[in-house]
Amino acid sequence: MEEPQLLHGVADSVATVVIRHPAKRNAMTAAMWAALPPLLDALAADPGVRALVLTGEGGTFCAGADISTLQGSPLRAQRLAVAAEEALAAFPKPTVAAVRGHCVGGGAQLAAACDLRFAERGARFGVTPAKLGIVYPASSTRRLVSLVGPATAKYLLFSGELIDAERALRAGLVDEVLPGGELDGRVAEFTRILASRSQLTQAAAKEFADGRTDRDAHWEEQARGSGDAAEGVAAFLERRPPRFTWTAAAPG
Repeated sequence: MEEPQLLHGVADSVATVVIRHPAKRNAMTAAMWAALPPLLDALAADPGVRALVLTGEGGTFCAGADISTLQGSPLRAQRLAVAAEEALAAFPKPTVAAVRGHCVGGGAQLAAACDLRFAERGARFGVTPAKLGIVYPASSTRRLVSLVGPATAKYLLFSGELIDAERALRAGLVDEVLPGGELDGRVAEFTRILASRSQLTQAAAKEFADGRTDRDAHWEEQARGSGDAAEGVAAFLERRPPRFTWTAAAPG
């Protein structure tokens, strides 16, 4: 049996993290939850990484938490899941969840923590703690509400019912729905676009969009010293691709 694990690689400035647990439709074990934050820290510190894609191996994104890991200490398992979710939400560069098949429970938790979600037609989404008698974490609930609004969040949380990709798109849980066979190509195309854009713009926009209100002066200072705006204007006037140079400082 193939061991559950998180696979990863970097190509063309895009990191890809793959959830792999084929025996249980890519359900996350406690060890997988625990492994995600340090993996994300390493990828965030890599200056060659400009965007990140999270996906599942094969035809399923992630069927949730491996229920067998909840038998001993559900609270500990939930804390590991929340820590992984928060690490993904805090990743300083753009993140995209590429979803095919089931994206349920902990899988939906991870997808919601990404900046954007692209799904293949036929994908199914669900937030299912009510089926297990688990209190969904407050931070995860607030993140879900910020994406889909209170009514849809309550529908998902109260019922545990699955919704299809088209309804998820209408609700705001998904940003694009692709025909079968086109998801990988579209995600590759879009992340190439992300990698070509100003990291300064992206990093500031991510913090502002996520509600941070104490860094306005920081980003004004970064903008003044970066040279990205001058390069962007020059490139536009010269009809050439811009060569943006600002990068986030490595964590100390």
